Amino acid sequence: MRDAVAIRDNHALLTRANPLSKLAAVLLPTLALALSIDWVSASVALAAGLAVFPLAGMTLRLLWQRGWPLILAAAIGAFSTAAVGEDSGRVLFATPLWDVTEGSLALGAAMGLRGLAIALPALLMMACTDPTDLADALAQRARLPHRFVLGTLAALRLVGLMVEQWQILGLARRARGVGAQGGPLHRVRALGGQSFGLLVQSIRLASRLAVTMEARGFGGAERTWARPSRFSALDAGVLAGGVLLGAASVGAAVAAGTWNVVWLR
Repeated sequence: MRDAVAIRDNHALLTRANPLSKLAAVLLPTLALALSIDWVSASVALAAGLAVFPLAGMTLRLLWQRGWPLILAAAIGAFSTAAVGEDSGRVLFATPLWDVTEGSLALGAAMGLRGLAIALPALLMMACTDPTDLADALAQRARLPHRFVLGTLAALRLVGLMVEQWQILGLARRARGVGAQGGPLHRVRALGGQSFGLLVQSIRLASRLAVTMEARGFGGAERTWARPSRFSALDAGVLAGGVLLGAASVGAAVAAGTWNVVWLR
């Protein structure tokens, strides 16, 4: 949460854009990437996304701190696809269980780049968007039901709290000698117990929050807004950027001859 506050306080360009325009700018290239599995369109989208990160006040350090699980997952997915994907072309690496060929390596690289190109822009949006501003935009501009919007806002606000609760549960269990020692199987069981404890705690917090919000009149028929959600010229530029990025990704893949529609594989 401290990182998010720091990003919003530095007056970066994208922090001033309407959350709905940023959401649309993320979804448009994502739709283009979802249609094809190729490394060219994914590379174009990923490079453009990384180039935009400074406009949101993000640094490489913050990117790694927030996105290392996504980067690790993309790397694992790329390796798995290269190992078990369809073999074609020259064999580059062989083991008794699986082979890596030119075709499977290209498919693995495409899958890894595609995952990063889809995940990192979403991370960028959340890093430069205040959850309350997003909820205001969804309710005022998208006309979504108040209960859905408030539930979304509560979920976003509770993400940071759940991280803290996980750490507290871990410290409490280690203080009781649970999960602090033993073999791998014992540690896996301890992790499962801690996960179940977090689930119970999250249900309790959600129930209390729902009752509190209902008691204070959230979701009622009449509502006023302390911060009206408005669109500006900056939002038009953000939307245009999303459209251009999606078109550039598709155009580059088609020009390179790598465009590969998913359902035609």
